[in-house]
Amino acid sequence: MTDDLPPERLNREQLRARQYDRLRSLLTAVVPANPFWTRSFRDAEIDAAAIRDIVDLRQLPLTTKADLVADHEAHPPFGSNLTYDLASYSRMHQTSGTTGRPLRWLDTPESWTWFANCWGQIFRLAGVTRADRAFFPFSFGPFIGFWAAFEGASRLGNLVIPGGGMSSEARLKMIAETQATVVCCTPTYALRLAEVAEGQGIDLASSTVQRIVVAGEPGGNLTGVRDRIESAWGAVVIDHWGMTELGSLATAAEGDRTGLYMLEAECIAEVLDPKTLLPAEEGELGELIVTNLGRVGSPLIRYRTGDLVRVSCEPSPIGLDLLRFEGGILGRSDDMVTIRGNNVFPTSVEAVVREFADVAEFRIVIQTVRSMKHLRLELEPVNESASEGLTARVGRSIKDRLNFVAEVVCVPCGSLPRFDLKGRRLVRDDL
Repeated sequence: MTDDLPPERLNREQLRARQYDRLRSLLTAVVPANPFWTRSFRDAEIDAAAIRDIVDLRQLPLTTKADLVADHEAHPPFGSNLTYDLASYSRMHQTSGTTGRPLRWLDTPESWTWFANCWGQIFRLAGVTRADRAFFPFSFGPFIGFWAAFEGASRLGNLVIPGGGMSSEARLKMIAETQATVVCCTPTYALRLAEVAEGQGIDLASSTVQRIVVAGEPGGNLTGVRDRIESAWGAVVIDHWGMTELGSLATAAEGDRTGLYMLEAECIAEVLDPKTLLPAEEGELGELIVTNLGRVGSPLIRYRTGDLVRVSCEPSPIGLDLLRFEGGILGRSDDMVTIRGNNVFPTSVEAVVREFADVAEFRIVIQTVRSMKHLRLELEPVNESASEGLTARVGRSIKDRLNFVAEVVCVPCGSLPRFDLKGRRLVRDDL
């Protein structure tokens, strides 16, 4: 009986049946009740009732972030992607604004329960148990951050410890005093807490923390980043993926932390060639397209995430039937820059930089020099003595690994910004 299995443990046949049922229910609910999707289907001259299976879904137009921004501008303050009247909604969050103006997103109690249940699957796959105590060092502001993770852990029965409105020093003290075993934060902030702990003479590796669940930016699946966090904390890093507008829908797992598993009981994922928008071949790089199935109050159908993934050709090493992305999120289609004929992603550069323990922080600056794209990499060493020979070593590694010559410079200690949430290390001066 599928009712006896947690959703993340369903087989392919069970997953497909669940996806079909939920897709039909979703389309029935949103057309004609939801103005955004009713217009979208009408403009595309598609009858929602004609979508009979998941293959038919490909007839529907793709949805972009620009579509959502335009809708919010035309229908302030929440846009028109609302299946119910406003009185039915109980939560408002907003995107971080990393790629543009923040979007406000509403959830009904039912949609918020779905979001929290997605986190239940993530925590189970991460190996979190009822006995764990979870610490959340983020601001609890309108950015969705780890709000749903906090809710999901609470519903699983974990002791949840909020760490908003505190300094990094106070958060480290709280982690120690409450004997937290799980920390949920961005990779950047995990490294920042480690930096603060080292400055205070705190041995994080001997703390009670056993797992660090990270999200919000690439890092958890970058070997150099993951290794630095795990070395500093003496804990296992579990990466996860999500978006404010979509939900939290993919995760690494205990026993397999080198990729991301899509929570296919809660969504339909497609991987398309970003240029042709045709299905990418298995093992080929493609853009992740997602239809979420449980956020009926404000759903997204065939949403272009801009995130690039590669579907694994190998069976799951831990026996899951979920779609698996090898290496996690490999980059963003809008972040790619061509340097001397090489397609370069900031995540590829970070993967190299994080292998150097002498680098405390870094920044990538893209410029146009003599009509060509130019990459300058600014390195902040851990101390003044660490700067000796650092630029040459990092530059050589980038040349060997990524096949282009970068301008690598050292900047003074403490001069680059630190981040509590997403790190913003890419500066585009070429646009």
